[in-house]
Amino acid sequence: MSNKPPELELPQADLFLNRELSLLEFNRRVLEQAKDASVPLLERLKFLCISSSNLDEFFEIRVAGLQQMAELNPMQRGADGMTPGETLAAISKRTHELVEEQYRVFNDEVIPALEQERIRFLRRSEWTPDQDAWLKTYFQNELMPVLSPIGLDPAHPFPRILNKSLNFIVQLSGKDAFGRNTGFAIVQAPRALPRLIQIPSEVAGTGPHDFVFLSSVIHAYVDDLFPGMEARGCYQFRLTRNSDLLVDEEEVKDLMEALEGELSQRQWGDIVRLEVAHNCPEGLWQYLMDVAQLTPADVYQVNGPVNLHRLMAIPDMVDRPELKYAPYTPRVPKALSGTDVFAAIRERDHLLHHPYDSFMPVVDFLRHAARDPKVLAIKQTLYRTGDKSAVVEALIEAARNGKEVTVVVELRARFDEEANIDLAEQLQDVGAHVVYGVVGYKTHAKMSLVVRREDTAPSAPGAAAGAGLRHYAHLGTGNYHPRTARLYTDYGLFTADPQICKDVHAVFLQLTSLGKVTKLHRLLQSPFTLAKAMHAKIDREIANARAGKPARIIAKMNALVEPEIIQALYRASQAGVRVDLIIRGMCCLRPGVPGLSEQIHVRSIVGRFLEHHRVNYFENGGDPELYLSSADWMERNLFRRVEVAFPVLDKKLRERVMAHLDAYLAGTAQSWVLQPDGSYQRPAAAGGDRKPVQLQFMEDG
Repeated sequence: MSNKPPELELPQADLFLNRELSLLEFNRRVLEQAKDASVPLLERLKFLCISSSNLDEFFEIRVAGLQQMAELNPMQRGADGMTPGETLAAISKRTHELVEEQYRVFNDEVIPALEQERIRFLRRSEWTPDQDAWLKTYFQNELMPVLSPIGLDPAHPFPRILNKSLNFIVQLSGKDAFGRNTGFAIVQAPRALPRLIQIPSEVAGTGPHDFVFLSSVIHAYVDDLFPGMEARGCYQFRLTRNSDLLVDEEEVKDLMEALEGELSQRQWGDIVRLEVAHNCPEGLWQYLMDVAQLTPADVYQVNGPVNLHRLMAIPDMVDRPELKYAPYTPRVPKALSGTDVFAAIRERDHLLHHPYDSFMPVVDFLRHAARDPKVLAIKQTLYRTGDKSAVVEALIEAARNGKEVTVVVELRARFDEEANIDLAEQLQDVGAHVVYGVVGYKTHAKMSLVVRREDTAPSAPGAAAGAGLRHYAHLGTGNYHPRTARLYTDYGLFTADPQICKDVHAVFLQLTSLGKVTKLHRLLQSPFTLAKAMHAKIDREIANARAGKPARIIAKMNALVEPEIIQALYRASQAGVRVDLIIRGMCCLRPGVPGLSEQIHVRSIVGRFLEHHRVNYFENGGDPELYLSSADWMERNLFRRVEVAFPVLDKKLRERVMAHLDAYLAGTAQSWVLQPDGSYQRPAAAGGDRKPVQLQFMEDG
């Protein structure tokens, strides 16, 4: 395909927004939630923590990858026309601004608001004598025994620093017992130590929720670690390392064994960022920068704890329900709450909209299958499941009950590799067949298939009834993860449609066996048919628009990056097709450009729940098609992963999803609209803002 739509010639940089900068814009929208006074206070603190955690992963994966690209192929340009070096320079500028804003929000907005609610982070200058005494005892009894300060001299070189760990560089004066006066030491804080210490309320002058940062305690009593010497300065710092795992899947004989070897090295990848206290003298942070082999662009001086994400513990430590989101209990659809879930699915398809609908029907589906003597086999994909997963427990029970259980475990789910290795071993121990998908392709499809022997109706008048096999499937846009199903928005479809179930079975055969690509009847699958089908459906909307027929595209997903899909949407806009995109995170399409994308509108929804479902709607000349999918429109999803998109065939269910999309497009309270320059603005509220769309779903279903 052409790099540019034929109808309009524009420079490459004008066609696509930079994906990394777009991702930083998403993190900026997350940070905006921490400023929003309508959000409960402790939830604002959580959003601040999430923005910090997101930025950590951004450096560990995206920045680390770009730095490698800059070394290997510095002149290679992306779809946006930028080289790796140019992108890194732009990232440094944006992230320094973002980090400065994070700490401004923390110091000037969140901390004062928490103090008004008697939730305090006590500075050393604010400690009462009784608090000082209690903290000194705590330091001597709980901290000193596990701290190992390392003096820097030829016999004690700079220590190896764990990824994202809390450390201190200490300036010393005086001589030690051996007459040494090197002047510097490093103190590493083990991860087992709490980063927040709550002072007991019985200590005089202490409120109900008074906390002290671990860094403040170490600063206060660091002299005790160096007897007879004086600590003239103590400054916290943190190093971020490349955390991507590199496994040559063509060479390894056992993927699990190879990953286990790589996991032990994850904490020691190349250093990509230095965070250091804002008051650290220039000579000291430059010394740390040189040791880490970084440049000033990689250094972030912060006015507060170097890891804001550790504050995520506060909401659990503070029992103040009025400062949190009101508890929400998801609905359990009545039709799926009975004792015969298979009869309910035989009768009609059922759609779950998480987290507004409970995830329990999915767990119950597998539990019923595990215990039903008529069930012969269960096939399941697992990408992320969480700890002590009820889904995994049901599969283990099924295997113990003699069912044929086949599980495709994606070992390479980023940052869940260790957990997935563990669950794979649990399943193997009870006799389940466990495979890791296809070499070179992550298995990201969300599918469950149950094979059940049932009595069948007579095939003709007078014929005898018999017994046959019937298939039941669940397909989803999100993971089989009960906890995130309460936090992420996703769809799940139960169906006994013979063609969909046959397709699901065919995909499982591809994942567990060998053979040619199987023709699918209902499902679209990457890396084979999904991208081609999306292009064909977009082209059909273009043809319909030119023929004067109804034409419209609505797509909701996490990220839109793939250049050829973006070009196809540009052509649709130029043909007069209205294109509405609801993109939570990265979007490289540039909307609203005259002559190119005037008919394309992009919005992002950020709220209590993480918008996660993927929906593709095509007007199709008045005969609408609607697909739910596990795939975003990214190169990796369309060409380097096993994904499925599945149609919603039931008209009522299709109308329900369309009502959801309409609500997303009409609301303004949680919405951000993408501008042609890549920035986002809140839309104007017409006639008074409506309630947030997620709240609508919580109340209305």
